[in-house]
Amino acid sequence: MTTHAAPARPGQSRVSALLAAAHGGPALAVTAVAGLLALREDLRPLDAVVVTGAVLTGQLTIGWGNDLRDLFRDRAVGRTDKPLATGALPVGWVVRAMVAAALALLVLSALSGWRSALVNVALGTGAGHVYNLGLKATSWSWVPYASGFGALPSIVTLAGPTPVWAPLWMTAAGAVLGVGAHLLNALPDLADDARTGVHSLPHRLGGRLSRVLAAVLLPAASLIAVFGPAGSPPAWAGAALTVVIVLAVLTLVARGRGPFRAAVAVALLDVVLLVAG
Repeated sequence: MTTHAAPARPGQSRVSALLAAAHGGPALAVTAVAGLLALREDLRPLDAVVVTGAVLTGQLTIGWGNDLRDLFRDRAVGRTDKPLATGALPVGWVVRAMVAAALALLVLSALSGWRSALVNVALGTGAGHVYNLGLKATSWSWVPYASGFGALPSIVTLAGPTPVWAPLWMTAAGAVLGVGAHLLNALPDLADDARTGVHSLPHRLGGRLSRVLAAVLLPAASLIAVFGPAGSPPAWAGAALTVVIVLAVLTLVARGRGPFRAAVAVALLDVVLLVAG
């Protein structure tokens, strides 16, 4: 498949367009979590870099795969924020970048050890592509998010000199956070997605119920992250949970973009609590 590329937007290079098509913000956020978890686990510097790189390349393939899969949908609804849909980025560029990232993913995952590689390729990156290839349009759209976020801690802990599975509380907190992130991520695009035949769990629940469920799940992930580890929670955890509760209430009662921003803040606090735990 070929397209005629239109000029990139003023100030936007092909590299920045590629990053946008890869959903660069979420990809870098997940990669940052992996890097922080690697530091938390005291991995050897090279191991930490390799496993973080494996997560990054996997996330890039998911983002590019998503925009390639949704190209005709994005054009149908006039998405001006998608470089592929506007023609500012040639399809061939994205395909080649995705293949290169996939090869890097396989090499870096193998260098992380076969256990970490298997979890990353199957439950992490693989789950993201299953979502792209069809599960996103079903009521099971939440499963890849639960799988990918839940597997992330183990991708890191299995890459160490002594491979071990991440604690159950960490897996559970990641999975719950992932489902909440899915509900949160879908809210801005509910109308456009529905017009092109996408009926994921958030679409079936509706915007209001999805927001309520996200406001429950994100604080639940916070609670798991605080009370899951052995021993007494640190003194600052109580203050963090108080902030989480306030933000969760704002998610329910605020108007405009307020609920979305409050829910994003809760998700960020969840990440901090997960890593600190």
